[in-house]
Amino acid sequence: MTREYYFERVAHRGGAGLAPENTLAAFRNALTLSVNAVELDVHLSRDRQLIVFHDNEVARRTNGAGNILDLDFAYLRSLNAAAHFPGGWPQPQQIPTLREVLELVKGHVDVYIEIKQSKKKGVYGSYPGIAEAVVQEVRAVGMLGHVLVISFDWSVLPHVKQLEPRIRTGALVSEDVWNDRAAGALERLMEQVRALGCEWINLDRKLFTDLLLRSAHEHGFKLGLWTVNTLDAIRHYAGAGVDSITTDWPNLFAELR
Repeated sequence: MTREYYFERVAHRGGAGLAPENTLAAFRNALTLSVNAVELDVHLSRDRQLIVFHDNEVARRTNGAGNILDLDFAYLRSLNAAAHFPGGWPQPQQIPTLREVLELVKGHVDVYIEIKQSKKKGVYGSYPGIAEAVVQEVRAVGMLGHVLVISFDWSVLPHVKQLEPRIRTGALVSEDVWNDRAAGALERLMEQVRALGCEWINLDRKLFTDLLLRSAHEHGFKLGLWTVNTLDAIRHYAGAGVDSITTDWPNLFAELR
């Protein structure tokens, strides 16, 4: 008998293994696949435009250079975000705005919006007003019930919830923000997520345990995993009962039944 799996199937950065990450090309491709949601990252440009891009520096993915803190929207839009895609990409791709992505996928899939921190010379910060900008765009497009706002900057999550209680939020959890070996670590994590007002815990798959999954569900949270890039691993975590799986290779979901 074929087993059925019930979980949200999420294309990481639109499916970064299949198309240039965080570009409209990637999100268009994701819409042709068996996914329930796309995940993306947002920063604010120097002139306060909300852009979809992962890194703080643009050089890894584009033909430009510089830190987003120092770059205006016009310059960012002039760059080719497909410049370094492995094997090449047939057409240049602009860095999109959050509004452009939301309008593209509305009515088709949900969106996991990761609010990024600024970082320059090793120093992390928060973009002033980024929570307000994200909420404004989600409202404008009419997708309040179809986004999940996530962040490693946990302080931004209750702010989003205060601005718009109808938006779901999730705490991103990795070894950088949670020591799973500390005494009472699991219960402390659950207390922290509850205090943040989140509905979700979105976890680095390397930290996953069955005990953590049970604890999350007992506390009323949903648990999502990232980044799960093999079919065997997807089957394993889906079988364990996680609530979402994020992958660079969303074409793998078609192999499930």
